Amino acid sequence: MEDDQRLIGCLPLFRMEKAGTDMTAVASGLLDQAKGNVNAANSLMDLSWIFTFKGQCDMAQSTQALALRLQQHYTLQPQGGRVGLRLLALMAPGDYLDNTPLEFLLEGSDVQLELLFLGPGLPFPDSLPAHDLIFTAVRESDENLPTLELIESYLARCPEMVVNRPSRIPLLARDRASTLLGSSPGLAMPPTVRVDRLGLQRLSSEEAEFPLIARPVGAHRGQGLLKLEDASGLDEYLRASTASEFYISKYVDYRSPDGLFRKYRIVLIDGHPFASHLAISEHWMVNYINSGMEKSAWKRAEEANFMAQFDEGFARRHAAALSAIHDRLRLDYVVLDCAETGDGQLLLFEADSAAMVHANDPVDVFPYKQPQMQNVFSAFRGLLGRSACDHAEPV
Repeated sequence: MEDDQRLIGCLPLFRMEKAGTDMTAVASGLLDQAKGNVNAANSLMDLSWIFTFKGQCDMAQSTQALALRLQQHYTLQPQGGRVGLRLLALMAPGDYLDNTPLEFLLEGSDVQLELLFLGPGLPFPDSLPAHDLIFTAVRESDENLPTLELIESYLARCPEMVVNRPSRIPLLARDRASTLLGSSPGLAMPPTVRVDRLGLQRLSSEEAEFPLIARPVGAHRGQGLLKLEDASGLDEYLRASTASEFYISKYVDYRSPDGLFRKYRIVLIDGHPFASHLAISEHWMVNYINSGMEKSAWKRAEEANFMAQFDEGFARRHAAALSAIHDRLRLDYVVLDCAETGDGQLLLFEADSAAMVHANDPVDVFPYKQPQMQNVFSAFRGLLGRSACDHAEPV
């Protein structure tokens, strides 16, 4: 028996948090619902998202674990009520960036999301929830490899149409991606190697080519990311980090002629590129959140022009590289964080199936983003519709 209280979902709660809603009151209401319901899984799952947005990661994890002990399957109905497609998303436990953030991609659509959480202690059920299409939402990570293998093994026995085959997701690991993609025409992607703490320390006594970029394995959003100018910084970096393994790659100076750094987020949907954002910063480690785009009219004007001219500009300049990335990864949906080198190549930092693609920026500050993101969302819905056509009958 499933919870009578419908799942609110990550996106509405995210929007409430950003709008300044008293989330303590919302959380209190969810707790009351959980106490008064024999099966409180939906309320607990929603509560876990609130803890996540508040930065209370341990509480979020424990609350989600309690929800998943009650049930693994959750349903998010489309906002308009009409269901045009049922998408079964295979998920791993974690926060909203540990899986492809499908809620953000499907905002305003007619897609009903069936979320099925899998992983250690969370096996496939005897029968899958009713669906028209399956999407592998699990993000690449060491922790998720057993789950991805479980999904691939299960799906191999079923004639299912799957968007993003689970066997392709591990190729997004930084070292594997650089090996697979590094020789692509028009693409600059320095080799990335994975080393343990001792291996990183040994660089100080070897003839390593500095500067180097170091980051802990499994880290995202710039966590633990550092440019090592020379071997003297290695010991300090290791003292400051508790990570056991790291990715190491050569630093490429991608400054534009004006001395600023520009990082692009590109979405590849069935091989077709779409602009998601452009971040411009004085610092080499560019993140949209810390780039000050909301404070600079000229930066926003450049981003708006980048989006308006994308098909004839960026996408055309890098058509060969983008096509090669699609051909080699063979993923239906993937997000690229990249830049342009001084000699006109596409510099790829990361390929990720779970990077954030959204329409959450304030409309009054970023009026040009809503139309662009609706183009992305429409293309994603089109991918799902085309893929679902291979089903003669819904499962």
